Amino acid sequence: MPDITLPSRRAVLGATGLAVGTGLLGSGARSYAADAPVLGTYDVVVVGSGAAGLTAALAAAGRGLSCLVVEKAPTFGGSAARSGAGIWIPNNPVILGAGVPDTPDKAARYLASVAGDDVPVERQRAFLSGGPKMIDFVQRNSPLRFRWMEGYSDYYPERPGGLAVGRSIEPDVFDGNRLGPELAHLNPSYLPVPAGMVIFSQDYRWLNLTAVSAKGAAVAAEAVARGTAAALRGEKPLTMGQALAGALRKGLLDAGVPVWLNTPLVDLHTEGGRISGVLVERAGAPGLVRARHGVIVGSGGFEHDAAMRRQYQRAPIGTEWTMGAKENTGDGIRAGQRAGAALALMDDAWWGPTVPLPDGPYFCLAERTLPGGLFVDAAGKRYVNEAAPYSDVVHRMYDRDPADPCIPSWLIVDQNYRNRYLFRTVAPTLPFPASWYSSGAVRSALTLDGLARAIGVPGAALRATVDRFNGQARKGKDTDQGRGDSAYDHYFADPAVAPNSTLAPLWLPPFHALKIVPGDLGTKGGIVTDTAARALREDGSVIPGLYAAGNASAAVMGHSYAGAGSTIGPAMTFGYLAAQDIADRAAQ
Repeated sequence: MPDITLPSRRAVLGATGLAVGTGLLGSGARSYAADAPVLGTYDVVVVGSGAAGLTAALAAAGRGLSCLVVEKAPTFGGSAARSGAGIWIPNNPVILGAGVPDTPDKAARYLASVAGDDVPVERQRAFLSGGPKMIDFVQRNSPLRFRWMEGYSDYYPERPGGLAVGRSIEPDVFDGNRLGPELAHLNPSYLPVPAGMVIFSQDYRWLNLTAVSAKGAAVAAEAVARGTAAALRGEKPLTMGQALAGALRKGLLDAGVPVWLNTPLVDLHTEGGRISGVLVERAGAPGLVRARHGVIVGSGGFEHDAAMRRQYQRAPIGTEWTMGAKENTGDGIRAGQRAGAALALMDDAWWGPTVPLPDGPYFCLAERTLPGGLFVDAAGKRYVNEAAPYSDVVHRMYDRDPADPCIPSWLIVDQNYRNRYLFRTVAPTLPFPASWYSSGAVRSALTLDGLARAIGVPGAALRATVDRFNGQARKGKDTDQGRGDSAYDHYFADPAVAPNSTLAPLWLPPFHALKIVPGDLGTKGGIVTDTAARALREDGSVIPGLYAAGNASAAVMGHSYAGAGSTIGPAMTFGYLAAQDIADRAAQ
């Protein structure tokens, strides 16, 4: 790479920096690209090193194309590396090998029911046909291996084609030592695995129950045994998102694909009516990277860009409740829009009820499903099936009548609940940290009336809500919100509780309230694409040379969420399909 010492160009780039960050950059960067030094020329340039970008680059290399990945962050892996790394891919070889009774017809009927009219049928079919091929490809071209998340139900298993046994898979353990020095550049996980343990995403449903379940205790012991065995072998075991990103990165190392960290996208470069490269900042200076055959944008969503969230999404909204990688500020989406791409689903995100803790938001997954808790709004009333798919719960929060607000809501639990179940990393019986109280995320009281005063809801209403909930819990039938009616509701529940594993009365003081806000795993709106992940204009025409996948593109799930891994599964699939299309066209 040439030595770059161009103060005047740095100054120009610096002048555009504010515009890039606020989405106001016009054609200046593209015209300026003519003067920027060329840092290299590749067949394919991939923007972003999350699940979409790493898979796309691996697929491009697998077809014999030269490829470069540019990454804004000082680490690789993006939001995928932070995640539990569930991957929803129907009919994939892992679940079929485990005996899951899936078929293409079942999957097509189910996805059509979930995505609805928001997503063209052809694009749904492209995902369903490409997903299994992608899984097979990455297993043949990287050390990434997968496990079936047995029993993790589709989110709507009662719909046509839905499966209660689940279609989701997750990465198997990967030895981080295989990355060598690159391991230090892996984006850390959202919740670190406790030292000395090897934990898979699927284990958490049982680890929550360690104090009350023999199987929970056995899973915990197995996690320790795996950790001990790995330590004796001198390994650095990675699971979940760490294994996903790490194993894909190892595949790129073996294929000779470079990943440039600390290299933010400034804009797309156009020549002759097609996207032919990217303008980036590299080592503090601007530069142009040319792409002979295509640019794949996999740079994530815009969850950390406050201006974009205010522009496209409903209030109250902000950047402090998201679990997405902090570098996800919509750079690729805005660049695509400047190039003429249509955008869709910008109002939506991969939502989930979230506790705004002082050290960062906590995506409340199992805790709201376990028996002995309920959500109430500002009026002290219950309004939702707490165990429903997490995106549905937040949609309900936003759709609620403004006269009866439920942002924030409160998760009400009693001490019996606290004596039985893990909450985030707080073991059963132990008090919540003092910082949770001082931040306002938690309130406790010896009586429901005292708790109502602490959270500012009417005491009589809260008592009436809990009394009604308790009566239904004892009968095992939630006639108000239908909690427990779906097989999905029971995945994170307590099978020892009868007659409904997700319902139990609140009776033992003190009572606790945890603040609930609409958090997310990332935004799901972005560049509109076709079956090959090619970017489309408003009139449906293709922007030559431009592709998008992952959260930089409009989600194939539409406004819904088919199952665990409905963000990573399509991200990897459309990254793979983009590379295949580029390779096919290059060969013509």
